[in-house]
Amino acid sequence: MKRRIPTKIVLTVVIVLLVAALGASSFYQLREDEYAVITTFGQPSVVSTPGLKFKIPGIQQKTIVSKATQGFSLGYDLHTNESIEDESLMISVDFNFVNVDFYVEYRIVDPVKYLYNSQEPEVILKMLCQSYIRDTIGLYNVDDVITTGKAEIQQVIRDKITTRLEQEDLGIALVNIAIQDAEPPTYEVQQAFKAVETSKQEAETAINNANKYANEQLPAAEANADEILQQAEAYRESRIAEAQGQASRFTELYAEYSRFPEITRQRLFYEAISDVFPDMKVVILGEDGSTVQTVLPLDDFAPGTTVTGGEGETE
Repeated sequence: MKRRIPTKIVLTVVIVLLVAALGASSFYQLREDEYAVITTFGQPSVVSTPGLKFKIPGIQQKTIVSKATQGFSLGYDLHTNESIEDESLMISVDFNFVNVDFYVEYRIVDPVKYLYNSQEPEVILKMLCQSYIRDTIGLYNVDDVITTGKAEIQQVIRDKITTRLEQEDLGIALVNIAIQDAEPPTYEVQQAFKAVETSKQEAETAINNANKYANEQLPAAEANADEILQQAEAYRESRIAEAQGQASRFTELYAEYSRFPEITRQRLFYEAISDVFPDMKVVILGEDGSTVQTVLPLDDFAPGTTVTGGEGETE
């Protein structure tokens, strides 16, 4: 015959298990990167400080919400990296097709609004991103989307989504949205765009090299130009001084000629002869052939020449 367990013992065990279960459900651990939304009779409140927390079992309900930055991809699978054309294929303002991949980062800033203002806030965010991405890509040329305009496009999209999230009041904030890749949809077009980009880079390199060479050569050229200008100025001053000296000499000669025309004429004649025949020695004799008249200093002339004053005879 089996012995029956006393009812008191059974009740005691049940009560202990119940108390243990209630105790276990009354305490929870909250980490630093988590919010806890506690609902008391339908009224939510937020616990954000980490540590061991208490809630009233059966009356208060707990929901954990992450504080960390989260993200999702658009245009490609984040795990396999395969393209998703329904999301990535877009058309630019110049009617070219382009594949553009984005990565979106967001975080929850108000866990109560995140839980209760909408059923699927991440889905809404993804739809907003897709809408504003296509709207913005459609305002730019394909060349801007693939090469030079990426930073501007990202900023425009970020501003639009941020403004819309504030209006929708979903409790989430956009941290960043970045273009991961942008390329034409066919291989031939991809190669053409790569060739264009390579040519742009080569042109920019050539311009930089030319500017470098100009910066290296310009100081030497400027110094050379200054030297030429100084030489020209010095030559100009010397020519002016020479011309002024010749003019002064001519003025003095003319004044002398006005006073003594015959003597001056003979003097000029002898000077011309000395220039034409620099190696001759000129001796000027008087009419009687005995008296030497010295008109010019003639010591520099070579010996062997006699000039008579009357007839201008020369030996």
